Amino acid sequence: AVWFAPVPAELAATAMGIKAWKLLAVFLGTIVAIITQPLPLGAVALMGLGAAMTLKVMTFPQAFSAMASPIPWLIAIAFFFAKGFIKTGLGNRISYLFVRAFGKTTLGLCYSLVFAEALLAPAIPSLAARAGGIMKPLVESLSIACGSKPDNGTEKKMGAYLMATMFQTSCISSAMFLTAMAANPLAANLAEAATGQVISWVGWATAAFVPGVAALILIPLLVFTIYPPEIKESPNAPEQAKAELAKMGKMSGDEKIVAATLVLTVGLWIFGSQFGIGSVCAAIIGLSILMITGVVGWKECLAQGVAWDTLTWFAALIAMADHLNKFGLIGWFSGQVTNVVGGLGLAWQSTLLILIAIYVYSHYAFASVAAHIGAMYTAFLSVAVALGSPPLASALILAFVSNLMGCTTHYGIGSPPP
Repeated sequence: AVWFAPVPAELAATAMGIKAWKLLAVFLGTIVAIITQPLPLGAVALMGLGAAMTLKVMTFPQAFSAMASPIPWLIAIAFFFAKGFIKTGLGNRISYLFVRAFGKTTLGLCYSLVFAEALLAPAIPSLAARAGGIMKPLVESLSIACGSKPDNGTEKKMGAYLMATMFQTSCISSAMFLTAMAANPLAANLAEAATGQVISWVGWATAAFVPGVAALILIPLLVFTIYPPEIKESPNAPEQAKAELAKMGKMSGDEKIVAATLVLTVGLWIFGSQFGIGSVCAAIIGLSILMITGVVGWKECLAQGVAWDTLTWFAALIAMADHLNKFGLIGWFSGQVTNVVGGLGLAWQSTLLILIAIYVYSHYAFASVAAHIGAMYTAFLSVAVALGSPPLASALILAFVSNLMGCTTHYGIGSPPP
């Protein structure tokens, strides 16, 4: 419908503006397909690029320009790194250690799970893998050990509280690190394209750490108040954790290698710029260590379909969004909205709050955070900046709430409670 609609006069005045309008039609079609998911995300995105080239709105170099961007590769390599983390059982060991130390009460057990998950977040960019693959089985086994089972009507003793809290807090931990959720680098890349503001791994973590930790402390208490568990003590949980740790035995050599490599990689993400080492280079160094030591094999990396799928759709969305901006559509759109909203005479702070509220609650129409970011992030950021909001702060706030809005629905992100 957009393809056949009249091109707005300001865009129709130039050949580039007409091309921008046609690219918008292809882009929106790709976003709709990503939301409805008739095919995997990577396939849909690749087809979108194919359509853009076939319809002469993008050239091949333009369509695949994002493959030269470091952001898609960073998240793909992080998936490979996460394979070693999960494969060796180090993620489970860390979680059980937290439970053994702090899990004597239900609230303490919850905090131990919440902060164990947050500790894993920088190394595991798939929220579904982190929350669903590691934390969900752990929460289920601990709940059952404490007499809380969903199949016999006792889920409210403990399990329901733990599941509900972990679902909420996993979205918070995803917002705390650039590599904690697959679509975070997409937001960072779009922010740089729209405003010129570069969001590094350190910059993201620095801005998110204090509010993130505060939220991780507050949410379990809040859920404990409004959705309290029937069991307030959990003496069986530390014993269960102790038994599981006994089964795992001493820390294996592979676990030690993964732990040391994680420390090295995160250290390079933080301090590598002082030595001219970028974030992707740091991730490659970490992955190289895991492959050289045999912890992760290249065939295992090739088998990580979600990583290659993410790389494909990331690059496709970044390329289309970037050229919508270069062709002038984002500037035109933000100008139109700015004229309307600016006429209300509101301060930029009030305007930013309104934009954030619309951005967050519009997530009810999306089943994918990536699709939501791809469709709306650049436009909302551009409008906010045009109305006087600080570019970097606006970019970070919208990126953070892109994670937080996932917990507003049970279908809005990849880790809903069962």
